[in-house]
Amino acid sequence: MSRDNPTPQKFTCPLLEIRDLNLDFGTPRGRVHALHNVSLDVPAGQVVGIVGESGSGKSTLAYTVMGLLAENAEVTAGSIVFEGRELLTMPAQARRSLLGDRLSMIFQDPMTALNPVRTIESQMIDIQHHEQVSRSEKRARALEMLHRVGIPDPQSRIGAYPHHFSGGMRQRVCIAMALLVKPALLVADEPTTALDATLEVQIIHLLKDLQKEIGCSILFVSHHLGAVAELCDRVAVMYAGEVVEQGAVRDIFHNPAHPYTRALLECDPGRIKKSTRTLPTIPGEVPSLLATKVGCIFRSRCRHAFDRCEQENPVDHPIGFDHVARCHLLVEERLVPA
Repeated sequence: MSRDNPTPQKFTCPLLEIRDLNLDFGTPRGRVHALHNVSLDVPAGQVVGIVGESGSGKSTLAYTVMGLLAENAEVTAGSIVFEGRELLTMPAQARRSLLGDRLSMIFQDPMTALNPVRTIESQMIDIQHHEQVSRSEKRARALEMLHRVGIPDPQSRIGAYPHHFSGGMRQRVCIAMALLVKPALLVADEPTTALDATLEVQIIHLLKDLQKEIGCSILFVSHHLGAVAELCDRVAVMYAGEVVEQGAVRDIFHNPAHPYTRALLECDPGRIKKSTRTLPTIPGEVPSLLATKVGCIFRSRCRHAFDRCEQENPVDHPIGFDHVARCHLLVEERLVPA
C-alpha cells in the first residue's frame, strides 16, 4: 500500500468521556473541592474500576455522572459526554429520561435503594416505564431477570417486600432492576461493600457474566482491589478528588507507577505473604479539601516527595500505552523501582 493511499483508520469515541471535571460542595466552613481536574474514559463494552481510600471522591464522581448530586454541589469546570451528548448542559428533563434507560445504577446499600413499602414486582415493573409493552410482559421480563440473577423460585418471591430478602438477595434484586432495562452504562457504587466475602465473589461473577451477556459498559466503584482485578478491564486510582493514575488493569496491578497506587497495593491483605497481627497502612491522613492547594496532593504522605512536589501541581505523565500517572517523580526519573 502506497503512502498516497493509506488504509483508512476507524476511530471510535468512548461511551463516556469525562474531561477536566471540577466539582465543589458549599459548606458553612467554605467550599470543599471534591473533584479536581478529573479526566476519565469508559469505552463501550468495557468495565472501568475506580479505587481509592474513603473520601477520595469515587462515589462523588459516580453520582456526578448520574446527575444525583446534593443541592450544595456545583460543577465549576469540565464536561461529561455520554454517547456524544454533553450531560452537564443537557435540559433536566432530557437528562432524567436517560436514567433507567441508557444509564442505570446499583447503589451501595440495597435496603435503602429499594422502597420498603412496595413489592419487588411493582418496583421492577415501574423501572420499565420506558418500555411500551403490557404489564404482563413487563412482569414476565422481571421474572426472567430474577431467575437470571439467582433468585430461587422467582414466581413466588416476586410478590415479596425487600425486608423478606437477605442482604445478598436484595443486592441481586437491585442488579436485576438495574440491568432489566439493558442500559448502555451501568454505574455500580460499591455494590459488594455490605456483603460478606463469599457473597461478594458471587456478585462479582454475576456482574461479569451479565455484562458480557448484555454488552453494556460498567463504571465500578470499589475499595476492594481483588474485586477490581477480577472484574475490570481498566482502573482509575483516585486520591483526594484527583485521578492520580489510570490504565489497563494489568498495568496498574503489575506495574504501578504512582507512589499512592503502590501504597494501596502494599496494604492489600491479599498480597500479604507472611502471618501478621498488624495490617500495613499508609501513614498520615487525606488532606483537607477546603482550600485550594499548590503542589502534589499526596506529597505529605509520600516518602519520595521533593521540592517540586511542594511548588507545582503534577500533570499526567505517560508510562506506556494508555497508562498515565500524575507524578513529578516520573518526569524526574527519580521514582524508586517496585
